[in-house]
Amino acid sequence: MKEVTLKILGTGKYIPPKTITNADLEKMVETTDEWIVSHTGIRVRHQAVDENTSDLGYQAALNALTKSKINPETIDAIIVATLTPDRKSPSVASLIQAKLGLNHRDIMCFDVNAACTGFVYALQIATGLLHTSSMRNILVIGAEVLTKVLDYKDRNTCILFGDGAGALIVSKGNQQHQASFYTASQGDIESTLVVDDILKMEGRKVYRFAIGAVEKSIKQLLDMNHLNLDQIDQIIPHQANYRIIETVANNMKLPIEKFFLNIEKYGNTSAASIPICLDEYFDAHPYLPGQRIMLVGFGAGLTWGGALLTL
Repeated sequence: MKEVTLKILGTGKYIPPKTITNADLEKMVETTDEWIVSHTGIRVRHQAVDENTSDLGYQAALNALTKSKINPETIDAIIVATLTPDRKSPSVASLIQAKLGLNHRDIMCFDVNAACTGFVYALQIATGLLHTSSMRNILVIGAEVLTKVLDYKDRNTCILFGDGAGALIVSKGNQQHQASFYTASQGDIESTLVVDDILKMEGRKVYRFAIGAVEKSIKQLLDMNHLNLDQIDQIIPHQANYRIIETVANNMKLPIEKFFLNIEKYGNTSAASIPICLDEYFDAHPYLPGQRIMLVGFGAGLTWGGALLTL
């Protein structure tokens, strides 16, 4: 395996202020707070009202730039992972370039759609660009406004999803900052999870797929790096359903604390969930050199994969 490096310079997030609680959903569809919490782990999700995906991504980028004290003028590319763009074209990344006041700079901007695995895909692409070009810093964003594509009469889907954005600023690291990726896809010709005007999902099929995808991604990254689970400090999974992560933890004989979880506060924010988690993880834990963080995603496509980063 060819060695590559990736250094995280900063993280940020943005969560729209409006909330949709389980009590709110009880008034829309036949469900209860007890059922939602016991089956998904979700208590609250957030909704963008007068904001689009580019607005959320812009705010997350600003947060990352402010916290890291990185000069925006040093950003050489913007990659946005999303399945809910403002428009089919231009890209959300290009719109964020303008909002950041970077239209005077010749930088690369584009979107990636790999659904809930999108942020992992985008991060792998950013790593490749850093190693094959003269780019210094890349802004990688996961942003979604999923509430705009939900059917609030479908109790199987409307309880799960929320809006939000997370951002990372990354650069090529030194030998300490090792990075490896495993990403995969299997064409979903059976329409297990699709988004046209609204999101439609066969929940039981997705549930079974997700458990296998997370376990395979973790095992592949461990095998690629000749490591065992005890050598991983934290696993940050896509936040789709608490029971999925709980089942994976039980199957792999891991304490649930090995997984960083915030799903009860935000629900499933698709491509935004992993960078939001990363930002909250670094806010709550000291940045320790040598620490190994594993990111794992899965979603429509069907896509899945992960990243192993050494801080």
